[in-house]
Parts: sequence; structure tokens; C-alpha cells
Amino acid sequence: MEKKKILLMTTGGTIASMPGGEGLEPQRSEVMEREIDQLRTYYDITVRDIMCLDSSNITPEEWTTIAMEIFRQREGFDGIVVSHGTDTMAYTTSAITFMLPDIDLPVVFTGSQLPLADMLSDGPDNLRTAFAMAASGHPGVYLAFDRQVMLGCRAVKVRASGFSAFASINARYAGTVSNRGLVVDKAVLPRPRGKARLCPTLSKEVFLLKLTPGVNPAIFDMLAAMGYKGIVIEAFGLGGFNMLGKGLRGIRRAIEDGVSVVITTQCLYDSADLGVYQVGSKLLQLGVIQGRDMTSEAAMTKLMWAIGQGMDQERIAELFATNLAGEVTVG
Repeated sequence: MEKKKILLMTTGGTIASMPGGEGLEPQRSEVMEREIDQLRTYYDITVRDIMCLDSSNITPEEWTTIAMEIFRQREGFDGIVVSHGTDTMAYTTSAITFMLPDIDLPVVFTGSQLPLADMLSDGPDNLRTAFAMAASGHPGVYLAFDRQVMLGCRAVKVRASGFSAFASINARYAGTVSNRGLVVDKAVLPRPRGKARLCPTLSKEVFLLKLTPGVNPAIFDMLAAMGYKGIVIEAFGLGGFNMLGKGLRGIRRAIEDGVSVVITTQCLYDSADLGVYQVGSKLLQLGVIQGRDMTSEAAMTKLMWAIGQGMDQERIAELFATNLAGEVTVG
């Protein structure tokens, strides 16, 4: 049987790190060569280093580079694996999901909690899972970790050091590894709507705010004055918000100034539902956008992408009521 052609794109991260004078330092793909050679038994692998960064230093500019490289280099391959640091990988996979609508091959991000140079590293297992999903023939953007595959726009890092570092929030796993190999849940997979496109423009003027009791409502005026065009608020529970004093007035002014305000929940699971309580209903009357059961990472990057595409508040509200790639449950 002919081997599937897989492109491995490296960006640095723990998986490719080596001890340095000040701690672990990301390296290029040479430090991954032993594992890559073993995987070549099963796959025809091409390796390309596109950056070499700790994922804490991967910003929207790097997301744009990654998206453009995936789109440009995908021709001739059956799938793509992207190695990436774990700390910001969920932000990257969410952003890439929106930047590459209807991508026509599997793009699978993975990394590790221990470097491949460590004898007990989780990296080899994560790479095997990622390569299996990349060879599966199911297009989409995914994150593979600890023998599980999830939609990139549903992934959240839930552990700082444990090997089960990522969870699929409010969505079933797209795939799991068992004694039957990689078992894919086809009902979870994104459904392409057209030809693959590259839409890399993002707005960096989006702020993620975790609501706390007694937060100074002047923050909304400050964010608008600083030029922010979007705010994602992690509210309490189903979308609870301090409606006393100046809180609602600050939200109203921001929306009137053209700022798109999205409300999600601080709770890891379940959905924000602003129609349940009075405080939520008042927010809806002001024109806030419901984030429903989206992760904060997906809500933030979707808003960055929508503003980057030149959408106005009304169009953004419509977009957040639309499921593009499995990132939100609507209806």
C-alpha cells in the first residue's frame, strides 16, 4: 500500500525543546529526527521548519504565517501535522480554523508536556495520534493529544503539566485511539461548504475580560478609548453581569461607539444563555452578542477574524449565531 504523504510543519514548543542555560529552549526539527524516522515506516514525511518559538511568543502575526504556510504548502499532501507549544495551542487552532474556511485536508496540531529528549516524553504518542488523524482523509483543523483528537475550535488547555492537557469543551471528541486504532466520530467532523479559502486578516483590537465582582465599569470606556473594536466578556454562570451602578451604561456606550461585545461564561462547560435572568435580558436589549457554548479561545479568535474581515456589528452578530466549523451549538 502506498504511504500517505504527510507534511510536518514545526513551530518550536516543548516537544522540540532542549535544556539551555535558562531552562528549556525550543529547537528546530533536528531534535525530532529520531521520532520522525520511526514514523517514516508508515508515512511519506516531508519536514519544514516555519518558526522556532516558545508558544507564549506566538501571536496573531504568527497565526497569519502559519495559516498562509498551510494553505500555500498543502498541495500534494494527504494531511498536515503542525507541532506547537501547548500554552497557546488552543488559541492558534481556533484562529487557524477561521482563517482557513473549508480547508480541504486534515490539519492536526500537537505538542507535548515533556520534550522528546526526555525518555518519558508524551511527545511520541501525541505525534503518532496526530499523524494517524492527518492520514485519515477527514478535512478540518484538529488538535491531537493524549490519544484523543478534538476540533481545534473546541480545544482548551485544562492542565499545566499533566499529560491529559487538553479537553474538548461542549463537543464530543473527533477521534480516540483504542485497541481498534484511531476511531473517528464522523458526526463531530466539520462539514465543508465550499472551496478551501485563505482569509488570514485578523484584528488585534479585541480584548478578553474576565468579569469579577465589583469590577470598575470604567474599564469599558478605557477599552473603547484605547481603540478596541471588540470585547469578549467571560460573565458569571449563564451570563450574569453586575447590572447595578455604571456597569450597563459602560456596555451601552461601548456598543454605541461601534464596539462588538460578546458574552460567554466563565464556566468551562455548558452554555451562556442571556435569556434566563433579568440581568442577561437587559444585556440583550443593549445589543450584546451571545457566545453560547463557545470556548473563550474560539469566541475571541472568531471575533478577531470577523472584525478583520471588515464585518459590522450586525453582520458579526449574525456570524456568532452561525456554526462555521463546529465551534458553537446553535438552535
